Amino acid sequence: MPERRGILLDCRKLDRFIRFDTHTGILRCEAGVLLSEILRLTVPQGWLLPVTPGTRFVTVGGAIANDVHGKNHHQAGTFGCHIRRFELLRSDGERLICASDDNPAFYRATIAGLGLTGVMTWAEIQLKEIHNPYLEREIIRYGNLDEFFALARESSQDYEYTLAWIDCSATGTRLGRGLFIRGNHAQSIAGKPPRPSTRQLSVPIDPPFSLINGLTLKLFNRLYYHRQASDRVKDVVHYEPFFYPLDAIQAWNRIYGSKGFLQYQCAVPTDRMEDAIREILERVAKAGVGSFLAVLKLFGDQPSPGLLSFPLPGATLALDFPNNGAKTLRLLDRLDTVTSAVGGRLNPAKDARMRPQDFQTAYPYWKAMEAYLDPRIASGFWRRVTARG
Repeated sequence: MPERRGILLDCRKLDRFIRFDTHTGILRCEAGVLLSEILRLTVPQGWLLPVTPGTRFVTVGGAIANDVHGKNHHQAGTFGCHIRRFELLRSDGERLICASDDNPAFYRATIAGLGLTGVMTWAEIQLKEIHNPYLEREIIRYGNLDEFFALARESSQDYEYTLAWIDCSATGTRLGRGLFIRGNHAQSIAGKPPRPSTRQLSVPIDPPFSLINGLTLKLFNRLYYHRQASDRVKDVVHYEPFFYPLDAIQAWNRIYGSKGFLQYQCAVPTDRMEDAIREILERVAKAGVGSFLAVLKLFGDQPSPGLLSFPLPGATLALDFPNNGAKTLRLLDRLDTVTSAVGGRLNPAKDARMRPQDFQTAYPYWKAMEAYLDPRIASGFWRRVTARG
């Protein structure tokens, strides 16, 4: 392929807060502000992000462009559902204020628009009011996939946050076993719960090979599955370890070695989700590679305003695999076959190899999206999935 050269726009210096109303929880800030910086400002004043992904080290613009979701999608929807308005700077110098009732087409195209409609300069977010920075958490050890779905359905009404860690090495009657985590914001606190440690762990070197293999995966998963003495544990935790456990380990990606890893996240619809997730986990276990970062949760039915938003009513499974070249790609192709057969889709925010036909089938509004692309902004992802060169 011919070498492509271009300009990368670094928007991190758009990092100023513009306005924060502590009575209404409406925050306006530039698009390069990190979610961690918002939390540092707003949590002490009783306001939290309404939706957050698994890391707080992403920008507001990135969170909107990928319409990120969190542990509370079944109740709160995506990040884009809470964006009141933003300014979009086009390459021709035009500035558009976009909201649901002001340039609504650009509003819908930019949320989950993968940064292709222009440069977002600032955004206005409706935050969520909280009484304190703590959550009441319950961790339930369960035995198989059927138990997961029963727990997830039971918890969806009474718990704002739910997800499960999956033991990808388990097979047979234990397939899909794991730890189900559910939680709500604490209304009051008895005593003084521990604050998260400020000490950062780090993976200090880049090993020449992946530390994640069949042997280490089975050992880790077995130990992690039995990490708690009883099947149900309740506690009160600070929001940081609840939402961002991996943020406490710097450079954790180094454990995958110099070749890195590939992320795979699919969403499958409600009426086919149990069979589809079961088949995907069976194929992963049969391949003998697995993932020690395997997360399964249910999506709700709240629609996103974004044309290309990833979530759909059903279940989503996120997996990380060591990059073993063609072997890993063949496995992911087999997982794609299961996902597409049930009308599911892959997450563009975590994609490195989605096929054009899968993208175009799963995201039928992609052609409508083209009318709002900035003519001077492009990406390798968009060229690949639209077969534009």
